[in-house]
Amino acid sequence: MRINPAVAFTLILLTMMFGAGIVSSSWGYALGRQALTGVRQPETRPSNAATANRSGEQHGKLVLLDENKVLADVKARIDSGN
Repeated sequence: MRINPAVAFTLILLTMMFGAGIVSSSWGYALGRQALTGVRQPETRPSNAATANRSGEQHGKLVLLDENKVLADVKARIDSGN
C-alpha cells in the first residue's frame, strides 16, 4: 500500500509548522523573560497616603505647580548639564 504524496506532503508541512510554532513561542518567552529581568512590582499601593503626598496631593486636594517655575528649573538643569 502506497502513501499518497499529497497526504505525506501535508503531514510534513503540518509537522514543520508545529515545530516552528514551538520554537517561536519558546524564543519569544525567553526574550520577554530576559527583557523583564530586574523589573519588579511596586512595593507600595498608589492609594497609600505617603505615595499620594509625593505625587502632589495633600489632604485630598490637588496642588498645581507654577509652570514658569517648572520651566525655569528644567532650563537651569539643562544648562548645568545635570
